[in-house]
Amino acid sequence: MRSTWFIRLNALFFLASLSFADTNLSALVDAKKFDFSLLLDIRYATKNNFTKVVVYPEARCLLRKSVAQALSRVQSALKVQRLQLKVFDCYRPLSVQRKLWQLVPDERYVANPEKGSRHNRGAAVDVSICDLDGKEIEMPTGYDDFTEKAHRNYFKLSKKAIRNREILENAMAKEGFVGLDTEWWHFDYRGWEAFPIEDVSFSGVP
Repeated sequence: MRSTWFIRLNALFFLASLSFADTNLSALVDAKKFDFSLLLDIRYATKNNFTKVVVYPEARCLLRKSVAQALSRVQSALKVQRLQLKVFDCYRPLSVQRKLWQLVPDERYVANPEKGSRHNRGAAVDVSICDLDGKEIEMPTGYDDFTEKAHRNYFKLSKKAIRNREILENAMAKEGFVGLDTEWWHFDYRGWEAFPIEDVSFSGVP
């Protein structure tokens, strides 16, 4: 197993390469400005989430510029298959992470703000896929389902659900996203460890 220092060193080299190519690639940006066709269903800006409380002041998908660009490429690739992304969550300010922790102080469901979430770094997304009309296609579970059915290695599902999960995984992996084992919808962008935890408000990003 690779040591923690080795993984962190590689992540730092990755971020350094981004900075060398474009000093703005690590900036937080509005993903819709890179691809206006992204379909947003930001659940934490509504009560339609597992906390049943509105925790975001507005429904926006903010990401590091390099992550937003990669997500746009995923969207383009899916459209060739007559599919598109549906985005549930992107960047999450640390102050909101603290609020979530107050509501649900359980690391099985919410990252401890003392450690920070990959969403707090602007390098993680929660996504599904739907058809070009915006109709969701069959997936293993709904969003934020905390049963084992949401795990990537769970196969007691319909053939359609398994195939659609694979379509999403493959499209995301081709652009550098790695899926979380316990949540089919959660993906971290490669090198996420090198991006700092942020507490920039949504209104602080143009």
